[in-house]
Order: sequence, then structure tokens, then C-alpha cells
Amino acid sequence: GQDLEQGPDPQAELVEFMKFVMTDNQNVWDQIFRDAGSTYEFTTLVIFNDFTNSSCGGASAQVGPHYCSLDRTVYLDLDFFTTLQDRMGAGGDFAQAYVISHELGHHVQNLVGTMGQVQQLSQERPDLRNDASVRQELQADCFAGVWGSTVFAAGDVSDADLEEAFTAAGAVGDDRIQQQATGSINPEAWTHGSSAQRVSWYKQGLQTGDPNQCDTFSS
Repeated sequence: GQDLEQGPDPQAELVEFMKFVMTDNQNVWDQIFRDAGSTYEFTTLVIFNDFTNSSCGGASAQVGPHYCSLDRTVYLDLDFFTTLQDRMGAGGDFAQAYVISHELGHHVQNLVGTMGQVQQLSQERPDLRNDASVRQELQADCFAGVWGSTVFAAGDVSDADLEEAFTAAGAVGDDRIQQQATGSINPEAWTHGSSAQRVSWYKQGLQTGDPNQCDTFSS
């Protein structure tokens, strides 16, 4: 038979882009830690479709992108990005970059001990569990913005790119997801924060470029 020319593999391009964003993010945090007289510990990225095993149990596509504190690894499900684009209307490179940067933000929280404190608080005060979770997620959004600020400063992204990230941050807000799933909104059950909160904290990191301005816990 005749060999058909293979077009570019969109997933291969996505994987390359994700690796680039991850590496660039880690280099930025490495510098931030150094400037603070500390040492950043590089983590790995596991890219999967459908299902993979992590130390935090199985990582399925239902879970979506996540960070496992036990093996200090970022797990990214390729199908999630299709969902983000098709169902949530948040497409584009910078929407993907936001998601990756957010997960790496959790790694930073793990390194500085924030994650452990939140877990401890959640065990001691189950009534504060959701609130603590929201604050932890919003801080990761702010950390994602800190990385975004470095790319913006380098002139590598436009205002339109940033809008993609704002759309993505808004698309994964608890109120937006609840509204789509159940048709009603229940703030008591929020674990990640509202669309407005998520966009607001992402912008905070973006505008200040300073992780010290990402204190979601005292506000």
C-alpha cells in the first residue's frame, strides 16, 4: 500500500508544550527559592491518558490534573485539556499553561510546608476542611500567576493569552462547575474557590510576580 504522510500529532505537540511549561516553571521557582536562601526540589511530570498509578491511589481521567504530595509528582491527563477546551470553553496554550502552573504551585506548597499544615488543620477541624482547601487552591492559582508574570515580562505572551488563562481559571471555579452539574450553587461545598476568587488570585500573582503576595490564608 501507499504510505500516507502523517500529519503532526496534536498530542505530541501538547506533550512538548507541557514539558516546556513545566521546565520553565521549575526554573522560575528554583530562582525564587535561591533568592530566598532556600533550595528548590525539582519534581517530575507524569503525562497520561485515561489512567495511571500514583502514590495517592489511581489517577484517573475523572480526577483530572493533580499533584500527589506523597510522591511529589505532577500528574497531567491529556484528555482533561480537551474537556477544558470543548466543554468549558477554555482553550489555548495559556489555558493549558495555567493548569500546569497551578499544579506546580501545589508542589511549592508541599516544599514550604503549607500543604502539611492544611492537612493537619483539616484533621483537627473537619468544619474548616473546605475553607482550608479553598485557600490552598487559591494560593496555587496565585503561584501560577507568579510564573505567568515572568513569561509576560519576557514579552512571550499577549493580553489575549492572559485572557485564556483567566477563562480557564474561571472555568474551574466551584460555582461554575456546580452550576453546570446540578443547576444550583452551594458555597458550603466549595473546595477550590469561586470563578471570581480564582481569577482574582491568579491576577494577584501575575501583577505582583511575588509569591509573598499570595497569602490566601490570612485574608
